[in-house]
Amino acid sequence: MSSSGGQTAIIGAGVMGETLLSGLVRAGRRVDRLLVGEKRPERARELEERYGVAAVSNVEAATKADTVALVVKPQDMAAVLDEIAHVLRPGQLVVSLAAGITTAFIESRVPEGVAVVRVMPNTPALVDEGMAAISPGSHCDDVHLAEAESLLSSTGRVVRVPEKQQDAVTAISGSGPAYIFFVVESMIEAGVHLGLPRATATELVIQTLYGSATMLRETGTHPVVLREQVTSPGGTTASALRELESHKVRAAFLAAMEAARDRSRQLAEGS
Repeated sequence: MSSSGGQTAIIGAGVMGETLLSGLVRAGRRVDRLLVGEKRPERARELEERYGVAAVSNVEAATKADTVALVVKPQDMAAVLDEIAHVLRPGQLVVSLAAGITTAFIESRVPEGVAVVRVMPNTPALVDEGMAAISPGSHCDDVHLAEAESLLSSTGRVVRVPEKQQDAVTAISGSGPAYIFFVVESMIEAGVHLGLPRATATELVIQTLYGSATMLRETGTHPVVLREQVTSPGGTTASALRELESHKVRAAFLAAMEAARDRSRQLAEGS
């Protein structure tokens, strides 16, 4: 339940907005406590039929709710805030899931005393394995942070970070699924080059990824230790790892994530 027993509104019912909505419903939030801000009539009807929630205008959603989750594109944030700011009030919680939008940007556009929490989610939220990092703005208390945490924990795990770390979080977990998919794609292609049928290579790689991730989580063992367990002296894995080292894969990952962090900073400054 919402900490205040009040209503929660989700403004922006795209893929991530609907993911959050369905996660909350599955986590046991009462649908009569959930509102969706959605302008397009056919999309509003679809959400009402699928989840049993009320789909209303953004202004009505922001008026009625104690917690307002803004799941909009960064470039749409200013327009949405302009639309709803006049009905927001002190003590209300605004949770922003827009990449690169700072709490200061939102606070400067809403009434004094509105609590703002910034979230960096990621796409595995679609299968309830999301990783979200949340940061409080300047008017947030522990109750607000706990409410944001409970919202996001409906679709995965949540960690609290200072806002200055959000660009690094974006580079690691926000963009991270793409790096993993890139590695998987590369391994599947390699399997095909080595003479395996694509379907076989795909199954081998995906299950290996899933199994390795499960080992990391369930054993709590350091990845270096797990890697060494697979690497016999002078064996096949050692030969492969030597190639990865000589191609500076570790350095490439660092450079890639620094580039993502720098781009995140640029986008935030542009906001």
